[in-house]
Amino acid sequence: MSFLGVETSLTGRRWIGPDVELTRAAELLVQRAGLPDPVCRVLARRGVVDTQAAGFLAPALRDLLPDPRSLRDMEAAATRFLSALQNRERIAIFADYDVDGGSSAALLLVWLRDMGHRATLYIPDRIDEGYGPNDEAMSALAAEHDLIVCVDCGTLSHGPIAAAKGADVIVLDHHLGGETLPDALAVVNPNRQDEDGTLAHLCAAAVVFLMLVEVGRQLRETGHKGPDLMAMLDLVALATVADVAPLTGVNRAFVRQGLKVMARRARPGLAALSDVARMDTAPTAYHLGFLLGPRINAGGRIGQADLGARLLATADPHEAAALAERLDQLNTDRREVEAAVRASAMAQAEERGFDGPLAWAAGPGWHPGVVGIVASRLKEAANRPSIVIGVEDGIGKGSGRSISGIDLGAPIQRLAAEGLLIKGGGHKMAAGLTVAEDKIEAAMARLGELLTKQGAHLAGPADLNLCGMMMPGAATVELAEMVDQAGPFGAGAPAPRYAFADMQIRFAKRVGENHLKVSFGDGLGANLEAISFGAYDGPLGPALENHGGARFHLAGRLDINNFRGRRTVQLRLEDAARA
Repeated sequence: MSFLGVETSLTGRRWIGPDVELTRAAELLVQRAGLPDPVCRVLARRGVVDTQAAGFLAPALRDLLPDPRSLRDMEAAATRFLSALQNRERIAIFADYDVDGGSSAALLLVWLRDMGHRATLYIPDRIDEGYGPNDEAMSALAAEHDLIVCVDCGTLSHGPIAAAKGADVIVLDHHLGGETLPDALAVVNPNRQDEDGTLAHLCAAAVVFLMLVEVGRQLRETGHKGPDLMAMLDLVALATVADVAPLTGVNRAFVRQGLKVMARRARPGLAALSDVARMDTAPTAYHLGFLLGPRINAGGRIGQADLGARLLATADPHEAAALAERLDQLNTDRREVEAAVRASAMAQAEERGFDGPLAWAAGPGWHPGVVGIVASRLKEAANRPSIVIGVEDGIGKGSGRSISGIDLGAPIQRLAAEGLLIKGGGHKMAAGLTVAEDKIEAAMARLGELLTKQGAHLAGPADLNLCGMMMPGAATVELAEMVDQAGPFGAGAPAPRYAFADMQIRFAKRVGENHLKVSFGDGLGANLEAISFGAYDGPLGPALENHGGARFHLAGRLDINNFRGRRTVQLRLEDAARA
């Protein structure tokens, strides 16, 4: 049953309110924990009971950090890494070109530098080399190094790891493993098929961090001390959010603590990047995912693959400033490239229809660096797993994004095993693939069949889940701060959204290119400011700007606006419906 009777909102969504059981659990929390109702509704959605409330609102990493040795091969990896340091061996770090890969590489580079040792960074070119280790690069690195550490890649790289003759190889990864593992000295990956899945939500940087925890333990056994790992949690937080890892369990503690570290601005690269992104408030998960992450990714997408990792690892403020400026410019260029591909891909996918289990598009010359972002946009529009493929010289390179509850990585791997793809892999929510142009249609048809078995075709338009109703007068800075304590919010932990029923629009104005500024009230004297980003990309902006005195139900999440030192609460408006 729809909430407030909204079956189809201005953005085409049905509003869903909390069920009876959730409401009762929240009411019980209010009574026993003495917390405001909106906070208790968030806790109830997460399954938190009154005895756990205090610990959940102030998560301690020491209570949530798993034993690194619970992961297979971890002890062997840490021992070999430490011996390479102690014997002053030549170490190379082979990393993926995204934020998770760059953060993982930076963790190792910074840790080794703090121990007085330098390592070689190698990040493959997205277009010339593609994702993950390749034979030529691994062979060349092995000729010059004693140890190669592959981060955020390598789990499926049987041939390239075999090509690294004369060097030991350690893999620290989180992508879905195959039936067999490459012949590396150690493959540490919570998504190996022989793992129990308890830590499957970790990104690669978190796996690297856990290895450094184990290395630190081994160091202490010999009477020595390693670098301060807590000071490196800004990198783990950045990777966790940017890689859309679920913000549950230890991931939540990583991000909470990492944001505090980042606020100290001690890492030159992140401080410089925050400045070019014009961040003037303490960092939040939103900043990591939408301001910093895309800029770091821009180097690997359409520029020089190693720029992001170099920025994150540098200790030189001047180098950091130059790299941040370069990445900011590349991000602007990336947006232009993305816009052109998105328009073509969306038109093609819409023509194919959004009623099947898969939304997909393929086109000649589409830049492989932006197909993943466009796949995300397509997924949001269709509420279906989505694939976007750029074709060049008879070969398609594509990227996919999935929706909640549908595993995309496993079927992509199966397609590769069946010979429909040249290669493919990933995890539940994201995957990459390489396919011959003449097999694209057959591969997508087969992928559709596999996704149908998971029920991907049954997803309707994305519902908007609401925690309940709120009056404008109840929305205060203090309440917003308490709700924030239940965060950070993101993948696997959606931000709480509240409905404001039967509101009067007092002021509505377009700001910037396509955003909407609104002031609304309940007619009883209490008013609330709201901002709706991208409102003019759809019907929301025009409908509210030209309200003609009509009243609306409004929905969104509470936000704190910092302007010239003054903090006020505002609604991040996401949807509306005529009352």
